[in-house]
Amino acid sequence: MFRRAVASGLLVVLAACGQASGDRPESALEFPRPDRPVSGLGSNQFSTETARDNRGEAETVMELAGVEPGMTVADIGAGNGYYTVRLAERVGEEGRVLAQDIDRSALERLGRRVERQRIDNVSIQPGALDDPHLPEKSFDRIFMVHMYHEIGEPYALLWRLWPSLREGGQVVVVDVDRPTDRHGIAPMLLACEFERVGYKLVAFKDAPELAGYYAQFERSANRPAPESIEPCRGDAVGKRAAIKQAAT
Repeated sequence: MFRRAVASGLLVVLAACGQASGDRPESALEFPRPDRPVSGLGSNQFSTETARDNRGEAETVMELAGVEPGMTVADIGAGNGYYTVRLAERVGEEGRVLAQDIDRSALERLGRRVERQRIDNVSIQPGALDDPHLPEKSFDRIFMVHMYHEIGEPYALLWRLWPSLREGGQVVVVDVDRPTDRHGIAPMLLACEFERVGYKLVAFKDAPELAGYYAQFERSANRPAPESIEPCRGDAVGKRAAIKQAAT
């Protein structure tokens, strides 16, 4: 199901990613644009990993997500692999982790890290702006941690992510409640964008140890046609009480 792409062969794979048309990938043109700003890419340096571990970030997220040995999980926007390596340890030898990113240099560094640490249950794969390129019916959990606000084509990407979940599979988002051009997204806007593409919110938690909030989504019964998707209003900020009620 997975093909391991280590640093030595990664550039060839990255060169095959889709080409853009104007300011959007051609493959995204049938989907609506988000009605909100999009944050620029943040830093992928992992100098803060010790600080994140000291506040129990990864452990908290994995506990909330119910990650267990033997699961197959994806780390979207993996960067240098803070979550990738910890998920690999958590799912164990019988589990698998697919690390995905659109940043070439980050994937090269992650490939070297995986090789150096001899982590055998991790695969590395480049994604596109509008498509994570994940195999269908393959994942128990998909993680998008502190990166959703950087996705320029959220409706296309979430729509193409939908088939990759197994029965009972879930998407986990960790983000910050602030404007999308300031590296965050309001929880109600996040939930709205997921709902428009065929997901439902099943869990929400304010979590200071995550420097933000935790949200968890499942697939709804149906996925809408791309041309029928209505973008959410960028000012759909809502109230915390409303989103907590929606998750119950």
